[in-house]
Amino acid sequence: MAREAENRKQRDEGSELNERLVGINRVAKVVKGGRRFGFAALMVVGDGKGRVGFGKGKAREVPEAVRKACDDAKRDLFKIPLRDGRTLHHDIEGFYGAGHVYLRSAPPGTGIIAGGPLRAIFEALGVQDVVAKCIGSNNPYNMVRATFAALQDMQSPRQVASRRGLKVSDIVSGRDNKANDKSEKAPENKE
Repeated sequence: MAREAENRKQRDEGSELNERLVGINRVAKVVKGGRRFGFAALMVVGDGKGRVGFGKGKAREVPEAVRKACDDAKRDLFKIPLRDGRTLHHDIEGFYGAGHVYLRSAPPGTGIIAGGPLRAIFEALGVQDVVAKCIGSNNPYNMVRATFAALQDMQSPRQVASRRGLKVSDIVSGRDNKANDKSEKAPENKE
């Protein structure tokens, strides 16, 4: 127990974390005497340099629910590879339940074109240029989980190269060579 607390403390002190409240709901528990009301909070936490996590918390009071959600989010931080520290490496889509999100990398100066919970995730993550679209469920819990499912599938060229046993330059230049090969092999007129 003490060792876990020390590790968590060191992890939290190592970088300043951005906390974003995605949503808060009033929930009710029906008991013999009537209803007991409480609050459920959904938080996203990130360091702005590629580490991000999300958490949920429930309590009778709003501040306590937010604190629990924040602690839950800090427990499950993971690293996302970013291109130039500002955007995603490639386009990707994620699914969770009825939630379906498309995430696209964008050129410098585009900004964060995303709404609702997606914007909070990208701000906490430190992404500056991205285009995101949510299709299907607009439930914040499903949107957050679908986005995290997509981000966990994100791979940098370095990861792909090591998995294939190639150099990073082969992976990146291979993309450019294929585009050049297609333009050179234009269909010939048969006359």
